[in-house]
Amino acid sequence: MDDRKFEGKLWDHLESDRTVMLGLAGDPVGHSRPMTAMLDKQTPGVIWFFTSTDNVLAQQAAAPAVAFCAFASKGHDLFATISGMLQTGLDRDVVDRLWNPFVAAWYEGGKDDPKLILLRFEPEEAEIWLNEHSLVAGLKVLMGRDPKKDYEDKVAKVDL
Repeated sequence: MDDRKFEGKLWDHLESDRTVMLGLAGDPVGHSRPMTAMLDKQTPGVIWFFTSTDNVLAQQAAAPAVAFCAFASKGHDLFATISGMLQTGLDRDVVDRLWNPFVAAWYEGGKDDPKLILLRFEPEEAEIWLNEHSLVAGLKVLMGRDPKKDYEDKVAKVDL
């Protein structure tokens, strides 16, 4: 499978499943936090996160910061680590396009809540693992066969 197919699968899964663990590469403790990834057709290749100005990620990403996401699709068909740059901002057009009742529930002041801020994550590289045939691999192990050969083409490093 070529890299663009891996990338396409990553974007498709992110759009449907959305939950990632987001962290900063320089965090001395190495904490990442669960965040809801939002994709915007007007800004392809960018992952947006609604958050609050008192969120530690927002405070540390006031200036561009190296960040990473860890992602597992709901069905465990795809796993990925994504690295890139994270920065805060408040793009009103993006807020208007991505605003929904689930986001609104977090902000008492709605779109004008003084604590509302966006995290803009610009991915640069991803390592993607496909796990589409784990049942088949399990059966091969039971039959005494080595399933690793089937997985050689299921991992890719992709420039985003």
